[in-house]
Amino acid sequence: MRLDLADLRLFLSVVDAGSITQGAARAHLALASASERLRAIEADAGVRLLERLPRGVALTPAGEALAHHARLILRQRERMQGELREFASGLRGTVCLHANTAALSDFLPARLAPWLAARPRVDVDLRERSSAEIVQAVSAGLIEAGIVSDAVDAGSLVVRPLVEDRLVLVVPPGHARAAQRRAGFAEVLGEAFVGLAAGSALQELVEEQARRIGRVPAYRARMQTMEGLCELVAHGVGVGIVPERAACRLRRRHPLRVLRLADAWTRRRLCLCYRDWEGLSAPMRELLAHLLETADAACPPPVV
Repeated sequence: MRLDLADLRLFLSVVDAGSITQGAARAHLALASASERLRAIEADAGVRLLERLPRGVALTPAGEALAHHARLILRQRERMQGELREFASGLRGTVCLHANTAALSDFLPARLAPWLAARPRVDVDLRERSSAEIVQAVSAGLIEAGIVSDAVDAGSLVVRPLVEDRLVLVVPPGHARAAQRRAGFAEVLGEAFVGLAAGSALQELVEEQARRIGRVPAYRARMQTMEGLCELVAHGVGVGIVPERAACRLRRRHPLRVLRLADAWTRRRLCLCYRDWEGLSAPMRELLAHLLETADAACPPPVV
């Protein structure tokens, strides 16, 4: 076969998008050009790789084999380039880590700061994704590792606990529920909510749980940050759901009452997930080892 790296990237873009049209867009190719290249790939392979369906494409067994090897080849190439860059310029490269909302807002900043300060030649590319998206990306070999909630099924990935990550309800001091210690998610869905902006991994989790019981939260406002969310809640705009760590930190600045949610899905732990420790790049292993070493930091005080 005479496949080049551009062919492999295009094929994986189509596979991951589940559509030739969307895959072509991800690969920055015109649809006609992408379709022609895919036909050439299949002709070169001598076997059909994709099943064309009314709404997208599906892999044939041969296509699954190609996708597997394509990911291995591209990962190995990235690792080779990283090592060669180290020899050429002394750079250690960029570590790409995906994390859910809670990890990005309250767990990672304090732990990343000293680690990065001690490694001026290492960059960290942090991206917010839902836990399910992170597991999918790590499983597919698109990223090396991520930080997820243990509420998601990680399949065959290695999962290492880091810290507790409860979700709680924040209400203003004069709210009718302010004297309560806990509440059920279903019973508070009739309240006016302040939420995070669309696309937030935490917001997607809350809305998914509401859909499961046939409800839709009513939002008066959506904010980009938990600080903004809690400030609006403190002024009586509505109620909100945030990680307990964030609530405990922000109630020092804003008058808030914090109620634990009784639902099992709100009692979570943040965990590292990755495929194979020895398969990680050296910078990623160093970063994950550092996060595991600092995972014993005190959990938030009990809500009272």
